[in-house]
Amino acid sequence: MQDRIKPLATVYFLAALSLLLSACIEKEKVLKPKIISITNVDEVLPLNDSLVSPVLYQNIPDLGKLTVREFKEKFIAIVLPAVLIARHHMALERKQVMELSENESWSEMDSTFYLNQKLRFRASDITDLLNRMTTHPNSITLAQAAVESGWGSSRFFKEGNNLFGIWSYTAGEPRMPANESGVYLRRYTDISGSIEDYFVMIGRAHAYRAFRRAKVQSQEVGQLLPHLKYYSQRGKAYINQLKLIIDQNDLTRYDHFQLDPGYFVEE
Repeated sequence: MQDRIKPLATVYFLAALSLLLSACIEKEKVLKPKIISITNVDEVLPLNDSLVSPVLYQNIPDLGKLTVREFKEKFIAIVLPAVLIARHHMALERKQVMELSENESWSEMDSTFYLNQKLRFRASDITDLLNRMTTHPNSITLAQAAVESGWGSSRFFKEGNNLFGIWSYTAGEPRMPANESGVYLRRYTDISGSIEDYFVMIGRAHAYRAFRRAKVQSQEVGQLLPHLKYYSQRGKAYINQLKLIIDQNDLTRYDHFQLDPGYFVEE
């Protein structure tokens, strides 16, 4: 009888241990953005505090009929959630690369992911890749989005959710003609895709190597802006414009804004 009880007790013990270990392991939390198709600008959620709802807006109406103050507020309220979502996606991919850098052995899937990211950012090695897969203060991104899209008035923004005038070099992807010269710009389902490509462009292009080095040393907006002089042919005048937009609209107040943790759910 004793011999029969021992295995049963062992089974109960292992089952209880398994449940305890499962309870101790924190489940992965995944961001669940909201997609809202709007018909009126009044449907855009205001930015009432530093916790931002991860909303991706579609069918964004013309903001030109609003007052200057109103359309700027609506533009920021539309763009900032997408900026934070794009930054979150970039951070997740960078975290995955960081974990690979700490692992001695990789699976075939790990290797494929790393090589794709390395090619995507034109990185020389994994350390260089990690340095390139970084973002920068929200105020800079918002200021550049405002300049490049004319505060949301450009055709590329209205027709293709393309905030930064990202070019298209692949005939098979969604795109639109920029003009009659044969140049095409990418179309996006929502503006977060445009913002992610913007971060990749900053991370991979040789012209922004000084900007990437500066980000390692500081996140101070005033120290970073001069290193974006090659983003436009206007050089210093472009930097002065960005600085003016940031100062006049107090965009640095959005630098500490983050996604509302209530939209991260366990899976």
